[in-house]
Amino acid sequence: MKLHHSSKWIQAGLVAVIATFSASHVYAQDAGTRVAVVNSEKVFNESNLAKSMQTRLQNEFTKRQNDLRDSAQKIKSAAEKLDRDAAVMNEAERIRRQRELADQDRELQRKQREFTEDLNQRTFEERAKIAEKANQVLKSIAEQRKLDVIVQEAAYVSPKADITDDVIKALNSLK
Repeated sequence: MKLHHSSKWIQAGLVAVIATFSASHVYAQDAGTRVAVVNSEKVFNESNLAKSMQTRLQNEFTKRQNDLRDSAQKIKSAAEKLDRDAAVMNEAERIRRQRELADQDRELQRKQREFTEDLNQRTFEERAKIAEKANQVLKSIAEQRKLDVIVQEAAYVSPKADITDDVIKALNSLK
């Protein structure tokens, strides 16, 4: 099972690192300004920390996801049975079973919303941990390479300005 996450959670992660560096350098006009770019999506998908996070979330949420899927299948089967049997039921029984199915469906939808909210919250928490470590790594790389600015994502990145693989390597070496 692969859990998919909204990219909006990524933004909270590494954006703070830009503030770590002097904002005046972002607009510096001199040719001496040293800029690097990091692809945070790649960091959040390919680092060992990200892979561990994915495993933790799968372990934590797979049972609930399977239970929701099973409940949905039971409701679908019950609805199909009701459709088949409706012609031979008295009206009171048919109405009672339709209400039961509607109640079960509302309960399932509530549980699905809770599942999604819980998954999003846990994903945010786990990514915040990765982002904190990534920010430390970025600061270290910036100091070592005497970079003035590190930006997230860019319309175009020269391979020599892309430090994403270096960030992932540094994160993977953390204990």
